[in-house]
Amino acid sequence: MDGSYPLRFHYTLDLHARNNGLNTYTVAMAKNDVTLLGAWPSPFVMRARIALNIKSVDYELLEEKLGSKSQLLLQSNPVYKKVPVLIHEHKPICESLIIVQYIDEAWSSGPSILPSDPYDRAIARFWGVYIDDKWFPLLGGIGKAQGEEAKKAAVDQVHEGLMLLEEAFGKCSKGKDFFSGDRIGYLDIALGCFLGWVRVSEKMNGVKLLDEAKMPGLASWVEKFCADSAVKDVMPDTDKLSEFARMLIQFKANAHPPAS
Repeated sequence: MDGSYPLRFHYTLDLHARNNGLNTYTVAMAKNDVTLLGAWPSPFVMRARIALNIKSVDYELLEEKLGSKSQLLLQSNPVYKKVPVLIHEHKPICESLIIVQYIDEAWSSGPSILPSDPYDRAIARFWGVYIDDKWFPLLGGIGKAQGEEAKKAAVDQVHEGLMLLEEAFGKCSKGKDFFSGDRIGYLDIALGCFLGWVRVSEKMNGVKLLDEAKMPGLASWVEKFCADSAVKDVMPDTDKLSEFARMLIQFKANAHPPAS
């Protein structure tokens, strides 16, 4: 949470408190306070956290509980009703990659997240959309596959997507450590936020997704990305994330039991 600012005022969010198992919940918001509505397992929330860390912005993370939505979340994101939501100067910003772009522009004095060149910026955004719309849904398809043949087909699709990203890494990085060059940037955040879930998928399904022999660029990038100071403290532990994944599967099964 931000340090000392004058002119504080308070919102008492009783419904948010009840949803989070608290008796009372008061959010103290200063003139320039930054609050992030999120959940630690969410890769999309992780994007915002990495961007804020890159810019050295102090913020407060308000955790949403699985299966419930706080009043603050519903008020801040009435369209999608999902995390993450960044609240800056009492104004909500929604959708993870939009939040990352906003952070880059709002705190322009810090290290740049998006490329300065218009073409490079367009390419980074293109691959960001590909990751969200095409590749990440394929990753989720591995766990849903029924039977060995279906699982192999799902894994092959993820591999194909990673090979495209390996090629993109070679072109975007220009021989440097990250997609964005010398330091983490937009496309690094867009893909890197899913690395915890890649490891969970490998562990729970007994598969290997990141093949060092076929994807040497990405394999080297993964190590450097996860070790970066903006990332290492927000990258979830694989065992903890696996346990959450099992709980999520059970939660969905209870919510939608099979028809008898």
